[in-house]
Amino acid sequence: MKPTASSSSSASQYDARTIALHWITAALVVALWALGQTIDWFPRGTPRAGARSVHITLGVLLALVLVVRVSWRVSAGTRLPVPDGWLGTAARAGHGLLYLLLIAAVLAGLANVWVHGDNVFGLLQVPAFDPGNRALQHQVGEIHSWLADALFVLAGLHAAAALMHHYVLKDGVLRRMLPRLAPPR
Repeated sequence: MKPTASSSSSASQYDARTIALHWITAALVVALWALGQTIDWFPRGTPRAGARSVHITLGVLLALVLVVRVSWRVSAGTRLPVPDGWLGTAARAGHGLLYLLLIAAVLAGLANVWVHGDNVFGLLQVPAFDPGNRALQHQVGEIHSWLADALFVLAGLHAAAALMHHYVLKDGVLRRMLPRLAPPR
């Protein structure tokens, strides 16, 4: 099925599924980043293991949402026109980099779980790839952390650009991604 590229100028908002997947992704990225920053604040033992389990579970959920989101985007999601010029180029580059960092951070997170080995809520034991290799564990953890930080910064710039469109340019770009709270009358 071809994308429903709403290239007509009458298209003013993304479809409900695209909007929902966008905001679910945003919420998961914020929650995962915040938990990743605070996980060491939890006392060792059950509290920290529980926090890690939540982080891993939310990361897997983000991976699944990302698969659905990319599939929807290429198969049926609404495509709205992007302006010509440097704003359009920046938008396309920013969105591409967001997807790239999302995918890379999720894959690095999964690699981090595999390299360290982990127990998820006592229900799933992921065996460590190389249990004694602390250098590898540290390196993969650092890569995951760096990618997550870069993703969070870029997502913040993405949000700032949306606010600039709304408050400075007043061009309706932000409204295109806002959830529809009630059907129009």
